[in-house]
Amino acid sequence: MRRIVYIQIIAFIVLLISAPACSQEKPITTMDSTIKKTDKEWKTLLNEEQYFILRKKGTEAPYTGKLLMVKDKGSYQCSACGNTLFTSEAKFDSHCGWPSFDKEIGEGKIITEVDSSLGMVRTEIMCGRCDGHLGHVFNDGPTETGLRYCVNSVSLEFVPEKKEESHADTITLGAGCFWCVEAIFQRLKGVDSVSSGYTGGKNPNPNYKEVCDGTTGHAEVVQIIFDSHRISLEEILQVFFAVHDPTTLNRQGNDVGTQYRSAIFYNDNTQKVIAQKVIDEYTSEKVFDKPIVTTLEPFKEFYKAEDYHQNYFNENTEQPYCRAIIMPKVRKFEKVFKDKLLK
Repeated sequence: MRRIVYIQIIAFIVLLISAPACSQEKPITTMDSTIKKTDKEWKTLLNEEQYFILRKKGTEAPYTGKLLMVKDKGSYQCSACGNTLFTSEAKFDSHCGWPSFDKEIGEGKIITEVDSSLGMVRTEIMCGRCDGHLGHVFNDGPTETGLRYCVNSVSLEFVPEKKEESHADTITLGAGCFWCVEAIFQRLKGVDSVSSGYTGGKNPNPNYKEVCDGTTGHAEVVQIIFDSHRISLEEILQVFFAVHDPTTLNRQGNDVGTQYRSAIFYNDNTQKVIAQKVIDEYTSEKVFDKPIVTTLEPFKEFYKAEDYHQNYFNENTEQPYCRAIIMPKVRKFEKVFKDKLLK
């Protein structure tokens, strides 16, 4: 572990000696090149139904298309050449029996031609890249564009929108009064949310008074949800050990009792190993003058504290306790860990 971490922790402890206790969308690209193939080549590339509709301007039976009822987010491509034609945002239910869209994805993606077949005059729509027949466009659309692109499902392939991989992780920490700890971690870069609550005891659904009595076995804790790609658990724990005294058993300053114990409630063995590693390194480096008494406890259930405990410091900054106790700790944290603060 880098020496700078120890310096930050020691600096924060020194500062606390006199303190009282407590996602741009990708730009759309167009395909300028056109595809020219012989009829024989298209017959080889397309299946019988695709060839009939895309190359011979056929039409699938209404209410039979595979894409008619698709409502997932994504894009629609020409099934012959892969040209992206529509997005799911443009799709609507026109009750006509074919997938309908109110606009194409970009200018030039679709070309049109007058269709005088079947004893009527219509506007045919074709893929701007391979000239494949898609369907027709009408001026009776219900949206502000006034258009209804009526398209054969066979002419399209749906590409679902890629879901962003979640990197959210959770850790639950006890470091004395949860008002102070919550305020600090809310300001940490990479932390998505912080909730104050209770865990580690035997009583289900405890309230604040019961926990304060010290008979439930629960500790005042904060549950932290963080983005593991922006901040690691090890960094979370570095802040944790810096902002409270992990060498006092069941006590933080004038707050005394098991409910104020220093504790890490791990969710799996990986978190346990990381926490133990941090404790071992701090011990070997003698970061603290006295032994670390922080407990490692398996996480079981988190009981969220009453609403008035949530976001307490931010909503009560003028309250005497917040000004005298929490604010000095927050300001000192911001000074020592300025490189880890939310911008």
